[in-house]
Amino acid sequence: MTFVVTDNCILCKYTDCVEVCPVDCFHEGPNFLVIDPDECIDCTLCEPECPAGAILADDDLSEDQMVFLELNAELARKWPVITEQKPPLPDAEKWDGVPNKLPHLEK
Repeated sequence: MTFVVTDNCILCKYTDCVEVCPVDCFHEGPNFLVIDPDECIDCTLCEPECPAGAILADDDLSEDQMVFLELNAELARKWPVITEQKPPLPDAEKWDGVPNKLPHLEK
């Protein structure tokens, strides 16, 4: 099992989760975070820390969220590791809860 960052992180990018990660498996892109599935140790610490509820266990993903499992793995190979909390994106509150944000993902 691994944890996966899903749709609701896009355009919010809260980073509370990176502070609690014991293995530094989070990677940061312009407007989204991802989890490296090869580094994730399934500790469950990050999931409750996400204010947007965007982190799920891979076996809890719905059919339409399965795309994020592969997307996290792909982007973790490209983006740098993030280990310290940063402020969320300026419009995070506005975008939190907005559905279908995948077209807004900046790679």
